[in-house]
Amino acid sequence: MSSFIQEFKQFAMKGNVMDMAVGVIIGGAFGKIVSSLVDDVIMPLVGKATGGIDFTNLFINLGSEHYDTLAAAKEAGAAVFAYGSFIQNVVDFLIIAFCIFLMIKGINKLSKKKEEAPAAPPAPSKEEVLLGEIRDILKEKK
Repeated sequence: MSSFIQEFKQFAMKGNVMDMAVGVIIGGAFGKIVSSLVDDVIMPLVGKATGGIDFTNLFINLGSEHYDTLAAAKEAGAAVFAYGSFIQNVVDFLIIAFCIFLMIKGINKLSKKKEEAPAAPPAPSKEEVLLGEIRDILKEKK
């Protein structure tokens, strides 16, 4: 049991696991920022452009009763098809994906790999060395 705990400790303290944990925490905070951007800035503008439609309140009631809002339908326990929430989540995803793309593109630009120096030419083969020696001997005889 002690070796199992020791092995787990070594795994948990590896750099990759710690980096991943930090990434998950930052990703969660970033997700809240993007959700706020979508909910509080973009979707109201989209709603204004589409005549005041509130996407989060778009739904189809699958039952026979009528509900004015999605919240009222959910409170009553009605089965609803909340396609407005789905639209908002798709917009959320697209914005998060675009922001991550921009961040990765910026990071890649900042951390450009240094151009590698050209590799040294390979050492001459035995045949090339021998031919060079023959050439030198012939030059001496002239």
